[in-house]
Amino acid sequence: MLEVKNGGIETTVQDYPGRIGLLDQGIFPAGPMDDLAFRLANLLVGNDPGAAGLEVTAGGAEFVFTDARVIAVCGADMQPRLNGAPIERWRSYEVAPGDSLALGWLNGPGFRAYVAVSGGIDVPVVLGSRATYAPGEIGGHEGRALRAGDRLPLGTPSSAAAGGRRVKPDLVPTYGSEWVVEAVRGPQADPDYFTPEDMDFFFSHAWTLDRNSNRTGYRLDIHRWQWARTTGGVAGGHPSNILDNGYPVGAVNVAGDQPIILTVDGPTLGGFVCCAVVAQAAMWKLGQMVPGWDKIRFKEVDIAQAADLARQLERVISADSLERV
Repeated sequence: MLEVKNGGIETTVQDYPGRIGLLDQGIFPAGPMDDLAFRLANLLVGNDPGAAGLEVTAGGAEFVFTDARVIAVCGADMQPRLNGAPIERWRSYEVAPGDSLALGWLNGPGFRAYVAVSGGIDVPVVLGSRATYAPGEIGGHEGRALRAGDRLPLGTPSSAAAGGRRVKPDLVPTYGSEWVVEAVRGPQADPDYFTPEDMDFFFSHAWTLDRNSNRTGYRLDIHRWQWARTTGGVAGGHPSNILDNGYPVGAVNVAGDQPIILTVDGPTLGGFVCCAVVAQAAMWKLGQMVPGWDKIRFKEVDIAQAADLARQLERVISADSLERV
């Protein structure tokens, strides 16, 4: 059992890849914002990479273990402490009954940390996943962020669970305040919806992540687009309007003058154009961006390049990426 002493700013149970195949029913997949750190944390404790773990946003969380486990903390630096003593990120540790793990506040770049526990968080499976989908109040623990007094059941650890392992240093991702995010043009881009100049600006501008950003959507700078048409026709008076259509995960949705990246809890359909879609292998970067502070530059890739990036990322999610300390 895992006891929550402090849920921090926002801590939720997530698994990977979340709820796949439910977009047509209005449910985005949920799951971790940074699936790279999340899956590596699971590997460190001997879990399946997609096993349910904890996503800690901004920090301030504390947990107590009621039995012996192996744990790992990956992602942003929240100065993790085990029984008051500092521990390293990207490394596994053994814990005993009564031990406490505390995550402080952000210390440097990055925005989310991930806690994996051997055996995984054994909350009920809802629609094929244990991930918390807060907009629908389903999954995770009662469909919400954790708070003090919550008790989370844990699964049975595998024989691979062991402390004293770490992610190889050259594979630990580097965080900063300026990000390059690979994205594919479309489904609504130039020349039918945007002008070539609009798209040139989109892929060259350093966009600032608005402070009003969360797991539903990442708002970017207001920009006066030129547009390739004067209205949305039967869909509406503004050229950003289209007849309602499905939104892909990671779409850059342009509502009027504001682009919004639809993240893992985003809406599944709507009546605004999408000028680009973030490559799946670059989605993890969004999870470590600090709202109101970090900047994003989109790098255009085609579908073949995006698929190759995905294959490269999957090769990192392997026991070969770990080493003994």
